[in-house]
Amino acid sequence: MSLYEIAFAGQLVPGAQLELVKENLTRLFQADEQRIALLFSGRRIVIKSNLDAAGAEKYRATLERAGAVAIVQSLDIEEVELAPPPVAQPAAPAPAAATPSAPVAAPVTSAGPGARVIPRDEYMAAFADVEAPDFGIAPVGVDLQDARPDPQAPHVDLSQFSLAPTGSDMGQAKAEPAAPPPDTSHLKLQ
Repeated sequence: MSLYEIAFAGQLVPGAQLELVKENLTRLFQADEQRIALLFSGRRIVIKSNLDAAGAEKYRATLERAGAVAIVQSLDIEEVELAPPPVAQPAAPAPAAATPSAPVAAPVTSAGPGARVIPRDEYMAAFADVEAPDFGIAPVGVDLQDARPDPQAPHVDLSQFSLAPTGSDMGQAKAEPAAPPPDTSHLKLQ
């Protein structure tokens, strides 16, 4: 079953008056002036989508009676041809040094060109000749990051340092002795 969408781009039926069409659409859509002005902005605006053929024809006829030219467009689903599955290659024996707890990543192979897309319109036709690699998918739980060697602890020479006895002065700056308080004996309150 084909689905359709109804759009409007500000086109009027020949002989229709703009103000009368705006009034008709205001009544039809029960919309305010701002929304009606947006309909007549010149841009293509989708009014209703996912309609069957009968519903699309009903909308088109109603808009035509109101004086507006409706654009009915089919919503065909894009057909995609999938690439053939990758050819299975015999698995190479695991190296003896590998630990049994670490999973070994399966090789990912590419089988020919990527998926081919049939364009749905002129815009998508520009991308018809684009070739993208067909990447495989690794099994669940496989670590995709390359193995890294364990980090080595840096060698730090601490032989030049020693510990001071408990409570000893560690060379902190001594605080300046507090200055004597100012003499306020000559001041009086009135």
